[in-house]
Amino acid sequence: MHARIFRPAKTAMQSGKGKSSLWVLEYVNDAGQRRPDPLMGWISSNDTSGQVRLSFDSRDDAIAFAKREGMTFSVEEHRPSKRLVKSYSANFSADRKQPWTH
Repeated sequence: MHARIFRPAKTAMQSGKGKSSLWVLEYVNDAGQRRPDPLMGWISSNDTSGQVRLSFDSRDDAIAFAKREGMTFSVEEHRPSKRLVKSYSANFSADRKQPWTH
């Protein structure tokens, strides 16, 4: 079984960085195991490991767990987001690049 280890980005509904310092290990299911349900048309599978997400305090803990369980895994490094520093007074600056309109 293959696992993916990553650090999730903050959601659009978050203003802070809560729960974004944890590393997550989730199982990657093969697309061939999924099939549409004949009655409802939903995608179903007999393998429920795709619903499991394990959280770890550090990247090394997640890698150690995957190695101990004999899994193949891939680690996705966290890319820090760029912070745009803006001020409200810049909206009314005389050297603004675009004219201010309502």
